[in-house]
Amino acid sequence: MADKATRQAHRPLSRRPRVRHNVTAAIGGDICSGRFAPGAVLPRESDLCAAYGVSRTVIRESLKVLETKGLVRGRPRVGTLVCDRSEWNVLDAQILEWMGPDVLSADLLGSILEARRTVEPAAAFLAAARATAQEIADLERACDDMGDAEGDLEAFTAADTRFHETLLKASHNQVFHQLSSIIHAALSYALHASNQAVDKRDEALGVHRDLVDALRLRDGGRAEACSRRILDLAARDLSGLMGRTGAP
Repeated sequence: MADKATRQAHRPLSRRPRVRHNVTAAIGGDICSGRFAPGAVLPRESDLCAAYGVSRTVIRESLKVLETKGLVRGRPRVGTLVCDRSEWNVLDAQILEWMGPDVLSADLLGSILEARRTVEPAAAFLAAARATAQEIADLERACDDMGDAEGDLEAFTAADTRFHETLLKASHNQVFHQLSSIIHAALSYALHASNQAVDKRDEALGVHRDLVDALRLRDGGRAEACSRRILDLAARDLSGLMGRTGAP
């Protein structure tokens, strides 16, 4: 552990960007990669200015953005502290990007799957009674796009994400509807990971189509069962991925 900490401490800082957005990404990336560990105090403003090649104003603005994401917290007479990982907003698209390979950790993907198991079957049950004809058509179109994307992981995942977001909205539950946008990034990463874990996705696509059929027939119990089956398949595929990557 000491050797790892020493290597991280001597790793060079990210490249010196010149605009605030890139500075925010650079510091955020250095935090998420472990260059600045949780509990550590960030270097002084003047040192950060020198390290990233920007003004104090840019550094301050970047730290404010990182604070809203739960990565850092200012302490009077102490400085800027790196927050514990439990405080990070892991639903934030930028944080997920900055985490890099760590986004595949079993803990994070497992937490996303647990949340989906709580929400999606209930949304499917409600959607069976409340989904409009247009929403059912949109879900079917997402399935068609998934089928057309055979071999194209990015296109398949985009259509898969659209399917699950539409399902939440089709429940016509205000909280689920809001969740569809809040968890967009995390859902997309989780679906990408599970889709990446298998060579063929015919089985999952078939269950997605069964769910649409259940909605069309207004069969809430079957729709809920299909949603649970989709999540069981995702859990199986993610388990296989974790085994191959050696993720904790």
